[in-house]
This record gives sequence, C-alpha cells and structure tokens, in this order.
Amino acid sequence: MQEEFYAIIKLISGEEIFALVSIDDSGDDSVVILQSPVTMKSFNHHGTSLMKIKPWIEMSSEDIFVIRYDRIITMTETKDEKIIEVYDRYLSESDEDQNPLLKNSSSKVDISENMGYLNSVEESRKKLEDIFKIPPKDVDKDIK
Repeated sequence: MQEEFYAIIKLISGEEIFALVSIDDSGDDSVVILQSPVTMKSFNHHGTSLMKIKPWIEMSSEDIFVIRYDRIITMTETKDEKIIEVYDRYLSESDEDQNPLLKNSSSKVDISENMGYLNSVEESRKKLEDIFKIPPKDVDKDIK
C-alpha cells in the first residue's frame, strides 16, 4: 500500500470526487481506497466565491470506500492548501455534528417548562372564543 495523498478523481460515471486516497496494488486487482470522499462544487454568489461540499455517498455511515481502477477516468494529486483546508474543516464540522459532546456548549439553550407545550386544544379554543366573543355553538340552532 502506498502513502496517502489528497486527490481529485473523475469517475466513468462523470462524478468528480475529492478524498484522501491511498492505492493498494498488492493483489491481482489494484484498487484505490478513498477516505471520506466528497463532491465539491464552487460557485459565485454576489461577488463571493463559495464552495458546496457534500458526502459522495450521502446515505452511508461508512467513511472508507474502495474503487477499482477500471472505474476511474483520471486521478490527480492536489497540494492546493486552500481546498485541503476547506475539506479538513468540513470533516471536523461533520464529526462535531455526529458527536454532540464535541460541540461548543456555550451556544446551547437550557430546556425549561415554558418551552413547547403551552395549552390543550380545549383551553386554546376557549381563550380564542373569549377574545373574539364567539358564542358557543348551539346544536339545535344548526338543525333548523
């Protein structure tokens, strides 16, 4: 197995992936091992350059994937520190999302009895009827 490096990979499906890559050519079939692969898309919004990053496979909880060479059109190593920094920051933020103990606790709001459930439907209906002075419906009047 070779050393790890950051790479941009173009697959035969047309997808472009950015990941920390290592190549395993020890067996008969050489494979590329991807660690936390993502798709990146850069765009400009009101004169600001932004980058959208998503996991390559969104529904998976795994972070290591194996691809055969015959599925890759091209692969290039990148040493662009800006892209690598954005990628590493994305991974560290997603780790914090998965582990609430890593989050900064100063932004948390404590739960109190005043939050959430305020009234029953019957109590709310009574209050609204009092506010708008709606007399209670009389079943006999509706029938006539």
